[in-house]
Amino acid sequence: MKYPVLLYLILQSLVAVVVPQVSNAQEKSNATDMSQYILTPEAPDTPRINGPEIYGERPGRPFLFRIPVTGVRPMTFFARNLPKGLNLDEATGIITGKVAKAGTYNVRLKATNRLGSCEKNFRIVIGDRIALTPPMGWNSWNCWGNTVSQKKVLSSAKAMVDRGLADYGWSYINIDDGWQGKRGGKYNAIMPNGKFPDIAGLSEEIHAMGLKFGIYSTPWAGTYAGHIGGSCDNQDGTYDWIKSGKHNENYRYDHSREHWYYGKYDLSSNDVKQWAEWGLDYLKYDWDPNDEYSTETMSDLLSSSGRDIILSLSNSAPFAGAPCWMKYAECWRTTGDIRDEWKNMSGIGFHGQDRWAPYKGPGHWPDADMLVVGQVGWGDETHQSRLTADEQYTHISLWALLASPLLIGCDIADMDDFTFSLLSNNEVIGVNQDPLGVQASKIAESDSCIVYAKPLEDGSIAVGLFNLSSTPRIIGFTPKSLGISDGNQTIRDLWRQKNMAVITGVKEKWEISVAPHGVELVRVLPGITGERKLGRYRK
Repeated sequence: MKYPVLLYLILQSLVAVVVPQVSNAQEKSNATDMSQYILTPEAPDTPRINGPEIYGERPGRPFLFRIPVTGVRPMTFFARNLPKGLNLDEATGIITGKVAKAGTYNVRLKATNRLGSCEKNFRIVIGDRIALTPPMGWNSWNCWGNTVSQKKVLSSAKAMVDRGLADYGWSYINIDDGWQGKRGGKYNAIMPNGKFPDIAGLSEEIHAMGLKFGIYSTPWAGTYAGHIGGSCDNQDGTYDWIKSGKHNENYRYDHSREHWYYGKYDLSSNDVKQWAEWGLDYLKYDWDPNDEYSTETMSDLLSSSGRDIILSLSNSAPFAGAPCWMKYAECWRTTGDIRDEWKNMSGIGFHGQDRWAPYKGPGHWPDADMLVVGQVGWGDETHQSRLTADEQYTHISLWALLASPLLIGCDIADMDDFTFSLLSNNEVIGVNQDPLGVQASKIAESDSCIVYAKPLEDGSIAVGLFNLSSTPRIIGFTPKSLGISDGNQTIRDLWRQKNMAVITGVKEKWEISVAPHGVELVRVLPGITGERKLGRYRK
């Protein structure tokens, strides 16, 4: 078979010999020990600065950024050319303050421990946009569902720091549905139920770690899980089903579908005032179908709150409304809820995202939903992801190439080494966090294989070679098929973090065997350079 970009597919018969890198790919990941599938090398003991190369905030808004650095502690942090108004804690690497003047500030970060030091250029952009790279963090729904509690959320925040995920740029700790009680307080806003005795204190603890805090709501009268929402049929913010006692001890209504509607009175302004006082950084706003009026209203309220709060719409945003979501929201869900099943995950990733590419970029990120790796379960009982090891590599690689927001859905405190390795590969994360913010394009496709290519800011290209079939496949490309006109291109394996080959001609084929439902994620570099050409160059 022949394809325009020279996609080479050859059925392999000797699977174990040809594809040893992730052995027994069909074995389900409910095995006790997944360490045999780890590909990501351990981080060095010397300092290494990870995470995004750019960060945005609006003028005069509270600034919070934790420099993500791996290496042996204790460590000392430095930042040269910080804009006026910002301060760095040299012991923790947490930058705080406010910047009054808009502009792009080119900062030089440095981290030092007893074994060495590392430096990195970092751009701070103070302007009218936030979320200049896809948000990275954790959300409570995929492991605890409506059983979430303050204790569990705080446990996850501490685990994000203690396990080292914060050292790779993971920063948001988001409470999903299940925290809401009745309305009250000085703003007559939604107050927490008994599972969250002190949300203000929880927010302070999360911020003290250099992490950010998120919460959940809806413009409907009630949420999907049966708690009160941002609107109400009574002007005073009381709900008839609460008055009549049709709820449990946490004010959850058993027949939640009955209040999946817009209430007569919009009380979202009350709620935003309370969220700003709590120190909110992220709002998951959940209803279906998303509508322009509710989106614009909430966007305006958040913008005038005095804080930079990411507005993340959920779920299944209508494609026809793409210009609206792009104008008013930083993130919007492109799909219903994901599940840890190959058919569901691959369907969302490979068949539901391409049309959103024109609307993706710094400040606006179509969202393919949360990550279903590690211990997930949506309630009291969790289980290890039902995706195979290869399928989990495909999941993370594809979300990185798509520049989708990355929200961990598992119990971080109960995270095994394999799951940590999936979430702590700085080179894979770098593809997702690339400042250019381009979504990968599907450059070749057959019934069994797909090739994605994503241009990166430095001119290199990230390429994902995906095998959708149940047998190994040989998949390849040439530099020319990627639009590269120079030879001497290095092929770097991002999961194993090592160079695999050097291609000396633009028509030279590079190919590799890819495991069933698996991926090979590589970077072709230098890719496109800005060097002046001399002589005959048509090849």
